[in-house]
Amino acid sequence: MDAHSPCTCFQLRRAARRVSQVYDRHLAAADLSLNAYSILRRSSQPRPLGELAEALGMDRTTLTRNLKPLLDVGLLSAVPGEDSRQRQVQISAAGKRRLQKAFPLWQHAQQEVETLFGSARTTTLNQQLEALSQALDQGRAA
Repeated sequence: MDAHSPCTCFQLRRAARRVSQVYDRHLAAADLSLNAYSILRRSSQPRPLGELAEALGMDRTTLTRNLKPLLDVGLLSAVPGEDSRQRQVQISAAGKRRLQKAFPLWQHAQQEVETLFGSARTTTLNQQLEALSQALDQGRAA
């Protein structure tokens, strides 16, 4: 199989890897990966792991593996949930500072992708990807 594969998953994953490389390159100046940045952005309030995993489109095992380094360096903190078995995570003060440093870097990455692909095409792509995610969620719930 090559670049002309009819496999939607292959095409999405290949494009996602290339786009991730752009964001990772920019975010490296804040010592963050795109994964870490995305987790921090969605952790402003305490969130149960399942809810955070759902928001990120990850399974809980993958999320737990990605949380460990952020917890270890103090960018996130773990807090007890509503019952003792539940764990929630939220961004720490250090995480907020890192996110502030990273946001303009993320904006530069976003602008690079939009410049390369076109602003209107990027907007359309984002709308189509959101629609795909919703369709897949509905298909999973059925």
